[in-house]
Amino acid sequence: MRSRTPLAAVAGFALLVALWELVKLLVPADGVSVGGTRVLPRTDDAAMPHVWTVLARLGDPEVAGAAAARPVGVAVASGALFTLGLALGGLVLGGLLGVVLALVMHRVGLVERAVLPYVVASQTVPLIAIAPLVAGWGGKIAIAGWAWQPWASVMVISSYLAFFPVAVGMLRGLTSPARADVELFRAMAAGWWTTLVRLRLPAAVPHLLPAVRLAAAAAVVGAIVAEISTGTTGGIGRLIISYAQSATGDPSRMYAAILGAAVLGLVAAAAVGALDVGLRRYRGSVR
Repeated sequence: MRSRTPLAAVAGFALLVALWELVKLLVPADGVSVGGTRVLPRTDDAAMPHVWTVLARLGDPEVAGAAAARPVGVAVASGALFTLGLALGGLVLGGLLGVVLALVMHRVGLVERAVLPYVVASQTVPLIAIAPLVAGWGGKIAIAGWAWQPWASVMVISSYLAFFPVAVGMLRGLTSPARADVELFRAMAAGWWTTLVRLRLPAAVPHLLPAVRLAAAAAVVGAIVAEISTGTTGGIGRLIISYAQSATGDPSRMYAAILGAAVLGLVAAAAVGALDVGLRRYRGSVR
């Protein structure tokens, strides 16, 4: 059963490649317009390069003619690793915040009724509007000689997107045990902490794992958007912007960076899969 997951991912990628090439084959190079409105995109090489062209571009130098220029593939891999580190950091930070918030909301009903609506509403705020604020506020922070770095803003913004699914999933999991089980623990004079550790946390695992997968994807998206919005260099987000500026002459490089961002999301999801394996014995406890 577990072997089907990577096979499904490979099959999905192959299907996406086939659809890309099929659209490029069937749709006219100038696209399709109805009444002056374009309904299908252009498919010429300047708008939709062939997949093999994008893959071949990974081996070309970033700067044509330069003797020591690094290949595009190396640049994309380096940027993806940089962004992956920030996204995983944001996932851990946001995940811890989400778990703590869920525990507090479950423990104190008044906090849940007061805070949960604002937690939901927080996700409606455009990320592109928050990023400059976080960067501006963070730039004024200096602790024991350590000055706020641009990458810290990216990590905070990434955690902002990651905490929401974890908080909601954890809260749902904490309330998932059957009433009979809860009453049994009360009859045995088990306190809140014992009930939490022995009953509610194991029952929350099947709800938490899908939430963490969603949070991992959100953390990657948040990190990429934050890099673009704050101008943080070194990551895949800034690399996409850099290559997009020369997309009119070489669009395949931009798509190579986008491909790297897609692979980055798959790697983040695979990292969460390790948590799934470690907590496998709890997956069957959903009622």
